[in-house]
Order: sequence, then C-alpha cells, then structure tokens
Amino acid sequence: MTAAEPAGGDGTAAPAWYAREPADVAAAFSVDPATGLSAARAAELLRQHGPNALPEEKPQPTWRRFLDQYRSYMQLILVAAAAVSLAIGEWSTGILLVLLTLLNAVVGLRQQGKAESAMNALKSMMKATARVRRDGRESEVAAEELVPGDVVLLAAGDQVPADGRIVAASALQIDESALTGESVPAPKDAGTLAGDLGPGEQSNMAFMNTPVTHGSGVLVITGTGAGTELGRISGMLTTTRAEQSPLTRQLDNLTLWIAGAAGLTMIVMFALGRTRGQAWDTLFVSAVSLAIAAIPEALPTVTQVILSVGSLNLARRNAIVKDLPSVETLGFTSAINSDKTGTLTMNQMTVVEVLSPTDRYTVSGTGYDLQGQVHRAAGSTASVEDAIVPFLVASDAELVDGKVVGDPTEGALLVLGHKAGLDVAATRAALPRLATLPFDPDYKLMATFHAARDEAGREVVRCYVKGAAPAVLSRAATALADGRTVPWTEESAERARQAMERMGGEGHRVMAAATRDLAPGDFDADGNLLGYVTGLRMTALVGMVDPPREESRAAVASAQKAHIRVRMVTGDDVTTGAAIARQLGIPGEAVLGADFAALPEREQLDRIDSVGVVGRVAPEHKVLLAQTLKKKGDVVAMTGDGVNDAPAIKAADIGIAMGSGTDVAKNAGRMILSDDNFATIVFAVEEGRKLYDNLTKYIRFVLLLLVTFVLTFLGATVLNIAAGEPFTPPQVLWVHFIVNAPFGFALGFDRESPGLMRRRPRPRGESVLTPSLLTTVGLSGLALTVLLLGLIELGERQFDSVAVGQSTAFTAFALCLIVAAFECRSETESILRASTFDSKQMNWAALGEFVLAVVVTQVDGFRRILGTTQIDLRQFGWALLAALVLLCAWELGKLLARRARGPETAPGEPAVVSA
Repeated sequence: MTAAEPAGGDGTAAPAWYAREPADVAAAFSVDPATGLSAARAAELLRQHGPNALPEEKPQPTWRRFLDQYRSYMQLILVAAAAVSLAIGEWSTGILLVLLTLLNAVVGLRQQGKAESAMNALKSMMKATARVRRDGRESEVAAEELVPGDVVLLAAGDQVPADGRIVAASALQIDESALTGESVPAPKDAGTLAGDLGPGEQSNMAFMNTPVTHGSGVLVITGTGAGTELGRISGMLTTTRAEQSPLTRQLDNLTLWIAGAAGLTMIVMFALGRTRGQAWDTLFVSAVSLAIAAIPEALPTVTQVILSVGSLNLARRNAIVKDLPSVETLGFTSAINSDKTGTLTMNQMTVVEVLSPTDRYTVSGTGYDLQGQVHRAAGSTASVEDAIVPFLVASDAELVDGKVVGDPTEGALLVLGHKAGLDVAATRAALPRLATLPFDPDYKLMATFHAARDEAGREVVRCYVKGAAPAVLSRAATALADGRTVPWTEESAERARQAMERMGGEGHRVMAAATRDLAPGDFDADGNLLGYVTGLRMTALVGMVDPPREESRAAVASAQKAHIRVRMVTGDDVTTGAAIARQLGIPGEAVLGADFAALPEREQLDRIDSVGVVGRVAPEHKVLLAQTLKKKGDVVAMTGDGVNDAPAIKAADIGIAMGSGTDVAKNAGRMILSDDNFATIVFAVEEGRKLYDNLTKYIRFVLLLLVTFVLTFLGATVLNIAAGEPFTPPQVLWVHFIVNAPFGFALGFDRESPGLMRRRPRPRGESVLTPSLLTTVGLSGLALTVLLLGLIELGERQFDSVAVGQSTAFTAFALCLIVAAFECRSETESILRASTFDSKQMNWAALGEFVLAVVVTQVDGFRRILGTTQIDLRQFGWALLAALVLLCAWELGKLLARRARGPETAPGEPAVVSA
C-alpha cells in the first residue's frame, strides 16, 4: 500500500512527490532523513499499510479448473446426450459419451499453462533486503518490512526496494530499462521538478526493483507494495483480460450452429415420429444417434494433437508456446508492436563513430563483442589512441568474460579501446589515479586525476574528462590536433555542433572527451575538483547506439511481405526510435506516447495506420496501442522483455516475451522467444498460418461429415427410410473416430499451401463459415446424403433387406469420405493431378480407410460391434459407384468455381482464401 499524499491547505490534492522539495517530503512523513523513523513508528506504519509486497494472485483449485472444461458448448451437448442415453437404457452409448467428456476435460486441463502468474512473478522479484536509517542508526531489514517514510540508503549494485523521493545523491544512476524501456541508465538527483511527468522523466524519484548502476543516494520511501509504479502495473495485469483465441471462438460458434441444426432436426423427427405412432423410446434412441452424429467428438482431440505438434516445431526454433490456441492465433497476426530495446536491438551500447578535431573514424562490430576494428574515414593522424584514452581512463567499468561490470555506456567505450588495439588494463596501470570527480546530472561529466608526464617529460597531474558532449565542449579552450595543441575557435565549436546534430539525427548518443594538465603543486585532491575542469583540451567526440540486430532487418521485411505491419514502441525518445526504425525498414511517422494517448478515440483510429514509431511510452500507452489496433480489426502481437511491457503483452491477442526478459513479461505472455530473436516471430507466424490453414481443411472435412449426418437423419425421418435411423450410435462413433480422426491428423499435418505467406492475414472476427465454405459443404453434403439414402432404399427394394442397404451405405460413406478428404485440401484446385498424392500421411490414411471399409462388413467381429451385415461384391460395387459419383460432382463444382474466379488473380496470390 502507499501513504496517501496529504491534501493542500485549501483541501486540494498535494502535488506529486517529484514536484515537492526534499524537506517538504520529509515533513509529510514526519521523518528526519538524518535519523530515520523510530522502530516503534515503523512497526505502527507496517500494521497500518501492510507489508511492502504485491497482492498475490490465488491459484484456482484443480477441481475448479477441471469443471471449467465443461463450460464449452461441445462438452455440454455431450453431457446432455450421455444423460439421455443413460435415461433410456442405452448404457454402452451413455458410458462411452461420459468417457469422451472426461477425455476432453483431461486433455484441456493438461494443456493449460503451468507457469506462475504474472502477479506472483512480480511478488517474487521483491525478495530482497534494504539498508535503512532507523532510530539514528543504519540497519538492514527485509524489503517487505519497509514502510512509507523509511529512509533508505542506496549504493551501486543495490536494487531499489520501493518507490521513493531522492533527497540526496552522489553520481547516482539507476537502470530503469525494465520499467521505462530506456536503453541507458537514468541519472538521478535530488532536485525538484515541475509539470506532468511520466516515470521515465522523474529524475528525482527511484522505483521499486530497478538496479543502481553507479553512485549512491538517500531515499525517502513514498510508496510501497501495490502503491508503487510496479504495483500500478500489477493492477493493470489484474484488470487486463487475456484474449480468447480466434480458433476457440470459431469452434464455439461452429458448435452452436451444429447444435441448432441438430435440435431443429430432432424436433422434426419427434413430430413426424409421433404422427406415425412411433414409441417414445424408439424416438429417443434415434435422437441420441442424431446427437452423437451431429457432435464432432473427435474435433477437440484432433485439434489438440495438431496444435501440440505445431508447438513442438516452434520450440525447436526457440519459440516456446505456453497455451496451444496461441499457435493458431499466430496465423491471424496482422500487426506486431515490438519493444525496441533488447528485442529489435541488442541492448548493448556500441560506439560506431569517433571524431577528433582533424580525423573521422568508423567502428565495426556490435555489442560487447571485441571483434571489430577502428577504420579511418578521413584525416591523417597516425593513431586514434590519444583521442580516446580519456574515455578509457575516466571510467570505473570492467569487461569480464564478455560482460560489462558497471555502467553499460562505459563498457561500450572499453570495447572501443580494445578494437583500437589498446591494452586498457596497462593504460590504466600506467596512470595511477589520485582523485575522482563522479558523474553528476548537474554538470553531466566525470573527471579523474592521474599522475602522468607531459610531452617534455615533466611530472604533471593529468585530468581526464568524459561526459555529455555539450557539457564538455562548454569547458574547452584548446584541442588536440594530430598530436599538437591548437586553439578551440568558434569555427571548431560550430563544426562540433554540426557533427553533434548529424549524429543525434542518426539516433546516436554523443559523448565528448578532453584532458588538462595541472602542476602537482597546484592540485589538491581534497579540494574543489570541479574547479579544475576548465580550460580543457578537446580530444574526441564519439557516437554510440544500441544497434539493431542483424536478423531483425530481414524479419521486418519478411513480415511486410506477409502483409503484417510492424511498429516500434520504445521508452527512448522519438529521434532515436525513428533512426533505428529507418535502419530496420519500419515505415511511418514517429510520435510520443503521451501525444497519441491525448488524441480523441476517433483520431487515434484514423491516425494509427500512419504511425510506425511510438516513443517515450508508458505501460498504459502500450496497452492503448494494442486496443486501438484491435478496434481497427487487427490481430495484435506484442513483444517485449520488461515489466513495463507486461500489461500490453497480456492485452494483445498474442503476447510474446523475450527469454532474457523479466519473469513478469514471460508469465504475462503466451509465447516466449528463448533466443530473443525477432526473426523467430516471423517463423512462428508462418507456422501459425500453416497450422490454421490445415485446421480449416480439417474443419471443412468435419463440416461435410456433420452436414451429411444431419441431412441423412432428417431425410430418413421425412421419407421414413430405415425407421428414421440410417446409422446406429456405434456406426456413428466409428465414422467420427476411425474415419474422421485419421483424416483429421493427415489434413492437420498437410504441406503448406502455395503462396500462404503472401496472403493477407485473416481479418479479426472473420467466421470460419465463409460463403464459399458453406456452398462447398452444403452441395457436397446434399449430394452425399442423396447417395446414402438412395443406397439404403436400394437395399430394401432390390435386395429385400434394409440391413443390407444400411451396410452398403455405411461402406459407401467411408469410401466417399476418402474422396472428400483429398478434395478438402483445396476449395478450388482439382485432385486429378500428381501433387494430390504428395502427402505421405494422406496416402496412408486413405489406404487404411479403404481396407477398413471392406472389413467392417466382411469380418464377423466388426459386424457384431457395428451391427453391420455382410455385403457381396456387387453391393460393394454400388458403394464404389457412389464414391465415383461424388468425385465427379465435386470436380465439376471446382471447375465452375475456377472459371468464375477468372484469370485476374496475381501469381502466387490465391483468389479464394480457404476458410
């Protein structure tokens, strides 16, 4: 909880903590920063506000999660059918249906994410201690015991334990990248600020769980637990609803349509049956048979298996999917909002350019990898060493096993030294340090003082300076030019200013270096060190950047070819973001997150298509961006690695977290990239499109099956064929599981359709029941119904046996479904071509089903289980003829569809998008 801010004297709310003087903040909490709270007062406040901990999300009990599996429409229909079966004494059918519901529930339960919730991950991040002042003494307490008003001491290497106002600081820098997205540590001071500022702009505030990278400070705690910035984000996670996947919504709608059609058919069956004098129990048996026939019992299992295999394929490419529906959600993705730092870029500052007063150098290599060189682009100075030595000496960072220990910016400068061929350790050892002026946000530079010798061999105290370019340049008097000291003129300053503007426009962070020699007798290590930092001799400017990942450029291009819009969202300024976006090929204007949020909703919707970069974003801006795109009809993927990304990751249709990111981001997301590679997202989208496309082939096949069942039962009832029960419950279940399921797996693992990644993503909310699909399924299902009912009637009239007719029709049904499975691979392409047999899975499934279509009437065991009758070769020929008729009719329909489509479709762009 947080301490409520005291109201102003007029009853109005007091200004934010960053806008109040340190003394005013201390007074608001009745604490003296020099002594801290008393132990008794701290205990009282702890009872009042509770522990410095985020609310824990209670896990749902297993029994509740199990019962939730029965909230799907398909499960409810199966339970109802089982209840009716048991009520009328159809024990075997009823028990089998109950077992099916249990199987579906167990499979669904197993596939739910087992990761800890994002809330609990946030809580675990706080397992820390803090150094506090209480009763005038320094002590260490558990971070959970901190209260508003506590005085906390910060030093490099500490984690900030709670939000607070900085009341004293010495060269304090805090890495807030996980919270704000800023790629470099933020300098902190005790000054007072004004205006409406976001967390990334509050330079006098420190926020929970951000690491101190440099310096020290004193903090008065202003917010704990849920009242911190981290707590505010956790609240956004609680209120942000995870999106249901497109396939789940489609299957729910499909089940409702099927249930409606089956229910209408049942009403007709009961009405006609009663007018004909049929008994209630007979009608109930027929109704149960129809219910079983109309429910795609194998669909959930087949879908789960297909998605599971897809998730394994993604895992092999370093994309770990936490819940299976997310695999197919990827196939709908039309917009990717990507965090910049650490996702599109390496999150490793890299020097790319060095400018001395006379020379210009470019630097190859990226990140903290020492591979790379310094190349002279202009000038004639023999070596770059003198120009960059101040960057290496006025530094406290170290490179250890390819990692930076200390400030990452200083680490990038050390890498520059190695690339220039300098022995950094030996250089430092040759210049014993006498004193240090730490970096401070007020003067924006760091200076160190060393024992050295000048060009004449005299002992001197050499001051080495590095810092923000404007701050260092303002103190310059001379410059180092090709080993000589020359005056620093207005012309020199103008050239430097133009170079800074150019590099800034390219998204570079610009730093400057300088030196000054002092007489040993004039130097006092305990004196005013800043007073010595004047009359400097300029040595160099450097431009550094957090470089784009090489693979990100190709990935962005691939996404654009697939008609997927990539946008960059970053905590950095829009200039830096726009520069990186240009390098990556991301089009669009760059806007501030606060400016976009301030627009009316209508203008946000109108303008979003023109936006390519959003800078200085707060967590709520990222959520707003995702919500705006979803209102536009996009299916949105959000990538990120920080705590500040977590709410948007959860709000997106498919949240993607980086494997090296925070646990909060990973637990809020549906997919984790273990290699932090943006290119993996494009592969995942391709895999998602392939899986969804194959699933729609299977859904097409299932719909044909269900339409045929419903129409066959309806036709048998209306025409009084086979007493209204053309197939028995065991025969129906055989078709669903023994015929339908194998073809479902074969279609689900089919080859990728040609041109799939050149299609436009499916619009949000597009129904699986497209007009072309309904036409295909309706006509083919009607044709198959006529054939099946005709064979049953043929058996009764020509062979004097309804049983023979039913068995012939049952065999024909299996043979026709072999034809249908091949036809369902494409809505328009003919199967009378060699590529029809390019799927090994389809070929084996077809062969197996043909054999089974024979044995179900020829083997006694199968006849007893299924209630079939043996048929002879002539009757089997009638069944084959039905399959041939269906093939010819379907091919004729595809031919007409292709002619209606016309030749206007661009090569590689399918004219008819599969459902």
